[in-house]
Amino acid sequence: MEPPSTTNLTGKRTSSSRDADGLGSHFPHDDFLNPPKRRTMDVAADYPRRRVIIAVRLLPDSAAAAVAAAVARVPVASPLAPSASLCEVCRARKSRCDGAKPKCRLCAELGADCVYREPGVKLDAGDKLILDQLSRIESLLHMSMASGVNNGLSAVRHSPSGSGGTPLGGDNPLANLVAVPGGGLGTWPAGPAATNISTMPKSHTNATLHLLQWPLIRDLVSRPYDPQVLLQLEMAREPLHSLTKTPCVDLSNTQAYIKAYFERVNVWYACVNPYAWRSQYRTALSNGFREGPESCIVLLVLALGQASLRGSISRIVPHQDPPGLQYFTAAWSLLPGMMTANSVLAAQCHLLAAAYLFYLVRPLEAWNLLSTTGTKLQLLLMAPNRISPRERELVERIYWNALLFESDLLAELDLPHSAVVQFEEEVGLPGGFEGEERDRVGRDELWYFLADIALRRLLNRVSQLIYSKDCIASSTSLEPVVAELDYQLTQWYESLPLSLQFPFTRAVLQDPVQTVLRLRFYACRTVIYRPYVLAVLENEQAVLDPSVRECCHKCLEACIRQLEHVSEHHAGHMPYIWQGTLSLVSQTLIIMGASLSPSLLAILLTLVPHRDALDEIICEGVAEVQLYSALAPSLSLAAEIVKEAELRRRAMLTT
Repeated sequence: MEPPSTTNLTGKRTSSSRDADGLGSHFPHDDFLNPPKRRTMDVAADYPRRRVIIAVRLLPDSAAAAVAAAVARVPVASPLAPSASLCEVCRARKSRCDGAKPKCRLCAELGADCVYREPGVKLDAGDKLILDQLSRIESLLHMSMASGVNNGLSAVRHSPSGSGGTPLGGDNPLANLVAVPGGGLGTWPAGPAATNISTMPKSHTNATLHLLQWPLIRDLVSRPYDPQVLLQLEMAREPLHSLTKTPCVDLSNTQAYIKAYFERVNVWYACVNPYAWRSQYRTALSNGFREGPESCIVLLVLALGQASLRGSISRIVPHQDPPGLQYFTAAWSLLPGMMTANSVLAAQCHLLAAAYLFYLVRPLEAWNLLSTTGTKLQLLLMAPNRISPRERELVERIYWNALLFESDLLAELDLPHSAVVQFEEEVGLPGGFEGEERDRVGRDELWYFLADIALRRLLNRVSQLIYSKDCIASSTSLEPVVAELDYQLTQWYESLPLSLQFPFTRAVLQDPVQTVLRLRFYACRTVIYRPYVLAVLENEQAVLDPSVRECCHKCLEACIRQLEHVSEHHAGHMPYIWQGTLSLVSQTLIIMGASLSPSLLAILLTLVPHRDALDEIICEGVAEVQLYSALAPSLSLAAEIVKEAELRRRAMLTT
């Protein structure tokens, strides 16, 4: 039997027979643990590489790329020469055509109709997509200009783009459009004040507690709540006392934790190189896990790996140390040495530490580490020559992780924005780590990570275009914006690889990645259509408009779908426990308010079998939020709010 190995980081490591890479001799090299670049042959038929780019860059945010490509590739005024010598059969079969008429040789042999394309513009699928996008952009601009005239507003103008100088900044048809008072669409100012439409606005009304200001919903709470109360509660929170203790870690089960990290955790963050792991582990081992960024990274991987094996932290016995805390405490003692280092590995250390703090449901402490990560990224990106080609991929992944984390926090908390967003158009998307196959210790899965980047940018756009201060008030003016955002959400889904495309059935999913993506899809759809529910809560007569009624139906359906199998929210227990809980609170409050409106209740009863089923869904949502109440003071308040709201709702219905 192998003796355990325990290391006190102030002393020396005791005996152990593990391999120097910390994996032992039995770490599996399963065929399915492949990075996307090595899985291309397996999924090429249903998800070619080109579609990955579309999913994240062109769809759902497509206008800038479409305009640039159209200018470069499709000069409509000067059609491309037709390929008259290639018939449609040969074109489809990608065969050489002899151009003979009335039938080419192949068609004659096959007995097929030989049809030659008439002279004109030759468009491939990408060209057709570009022209379709341009047509939609033109339509949106016409609508916005008409709306501006009707409301006494000036016509939409263009502002310079931060990338390529294309007229429509950003990558989507609404890239320069923001809400302005009185309806209609305006633009961000050009020059230094210009804002990337795919980033969270500095001031918005999309946070969960803003729902408490809605009609009927505000009657469900006994007192008004400042939307900033969640931030104030987290600021007053006691720190982790265990971080002051002398770190002592057990290294007897590292193989299982490392394996768990690459199988269960790296899929969410994709920020540890499985090809460089053995080298990093050997370096950390040689340092006794007491110094250097490699030691810090290894300890944080062990912390996250152990945490992933225990499931949702909400299921852990209260007052019990969470799994992985011993490794995180040891890594924490090394972070001061990383604070003043401006290397890529130092930034990676802070990012992984923030990831574990998110697991512990400590959002504000995680944000502090993200701020340090952002500072290091800015220094690195301002001097790109300092980033070696081998480090470029890691920098990109750290960057997008930091941006995703920050956006999630800014959606709920009024925090200072970092300056990393200014590099968004300059930082490329990750494409796969390079390395020898024999060095690989786990999978490098990018599909979820790329999909999450695209969806988060779309969610940010929703906040910019619908929920930023002085937002659109008229449902007529809102309609083209909502239609465009929903179109982009649909395109995002359709561009997912088949292995990630979740079904829209009401069944529980077994794949945690599909489960999380489905929940986030419905969360995005909810916030896109939420203003229509508010319009009906303010004025019941608004529902007489068929388009308003349809939009309310889409919003309420998305809410119901998130609450039907409420336990599914545990699938994203590593990165999304805090954000997911507040999302649950939002959907529950919306359903509660809608159940008090005769018009919205009628819509709800088309989505559930009967009234009792609706009440049961609400009760399950409230009960689920209660499970998370002990994890953070902000979630404790959220749980109190929905519990009180349900009690008052029941009382109002009985009276």
